[in-house]
Amino acid sequence: MPSSRLKVEIARILESEGYVQGFKVLDAGTEGRAQALLRVFLKYGPRGERVITGLERVSRPGRRVYFGRDDVPDVLAGLGTSILTTSRGVMTGREAVKVGVGGEVLCNVW
Repeated sequence: MPSSRLKVEIARILESEGYVQGFKVLDAGTEGRAQALLRVFLKYGPRGERVITGLERVSRPGRRVYFGRDDVPDVLAGLGTSILTTSRGVMTGREAVKVGVGGEVLCNVW
């Protein structure tokens, strides 16, 4: 997919939370591309099952969803992860609660 800073940060969070195996940013200059590409390597369980069982986009361009520092929701009672963009960068919901900031909820992953 075309790369951007936000997509790279989301991929970094998904890797650190154990949802994907890894990611790589491919330079724009190779193979005559105009923009850098982001390649995400998916992760599978021991029997070939998907690690990411659900993904829900929360904020959209037509409806932004914001939560304060005390209202950041849990995903599946703590089994999932919410990804927020805050004034201190892109982080998980647990990190935002720990730091004490709120922000726009981009998506929920479980």
